[in-house]
Amino acid sequence: MVWGQRMQLDQPNRRAFITLLGGAVAARPFMARAQASMPVIGFLCSALPEAYASRVTAFRQGLNEAGFSEGRNVVIEYRWAEGKYDRLSAMAADLVRRPVNVIAAITTPAALTAKAATTDIPIIFEVGTDPVDLGLVASLNRPGGNLTGVSLLNVELEPKRLELLHELVPTGSMALLVNPSNRNAEVISQELQAAARSLGVQMHVLRANSERDFDSVFATIAQLRVGALVIGSDPFYNARSEQLAALALQHALPAIYQYREFAAAGGLMSYGVNSADLFRQVGAYVGRILAGAKPADLPVVQSAKVELIINRKTANALGLAIPLALLGRADELIE
Repeated sequence: MVWGQRMQLDQPNRRAFITLLGGAVAARPFMARAQASMPVIGFLCSALPEAYASRVTAFRQGLNEAGFSEGRNVVIEYRWAEGKYDRLSAMAADLVRRPVNVIAAITTPAALTAKAATTDIPIIFEVGTDPVDLGLVASLNRPGGNLTGVSLLNVELEPKRLELLHELVPTGSMALLVNPSNRNAEVISQELQAAARSLGVQMHVLRANSERDFDSVFATIAQLRVGALVIGSDPFYNARSEQLAALALQHALPAIYQYREFAAAGGLMSYGVNSADLFRQVGAYVGRILAGAKPADLPVVQSAKVELIINRKTANALGLAIPLALLGRADELIE
């Protein structure tokens, strides 16, 4: 048939076409009603979706373990701030208006924003530091209110990252990179400077909250002639692990970060929680809420599965000999 011509149907085909069209139209309201009857999860995250693809898979796995499958008996509404934390308030308000049955607030900025947006909708958070200190819950065992979730204790692990890097690179001068837009930045800076003093290391604190800052940061590092870099935990940096690893390698700079993705991309080391295990726990808690549990009755989970990853290929490229004691503690060596 040529566009612009009227479609000609014989009588039997015409009746069949009308029946098919009527069935499709009738099916749409049914499908819409079926979807509307499903519980809805609001997934609020401050990072980029592509950077969290494997984490979302683990989140869905946790949901499945609790008896919920996206598209079958639950709907997930995703909201991604893509590193622009000022977008979170509008996104949280949108989810509250919808409304959703529960909010999965991924990262500390998202959790704090979700808490400010509602006191009624249950919130399961994923945060990088003590949620009591953040004011999210009253206590770890008895959260109270409408929030509970999983804590990575990333901030608490920052001094250990410094120690591990110093063990491999016993330099007298290091740099710390933090995101000034992150509420944890000042805490991380203070903790790392104190840890550096105990090791007799001079610590230079540098800041970046956009990609255009990276080149100037690494130029400053070169000028300062520091021997190694600790990258402070932050969702914006999570989404740019490959870029940061490439820059560190380009500048022949030994560096450590929290997630395996950094070491896998060519960074020297990573030390932190297993992200898949973490997000599976978040999904499982969201499932328990959908099944009728109350946030106040679910204690905050402190993720204890920590892994040390060393990229031996990068160590060789940097001319670094990995001490046997450190090799023995590594959970994975990337060749």
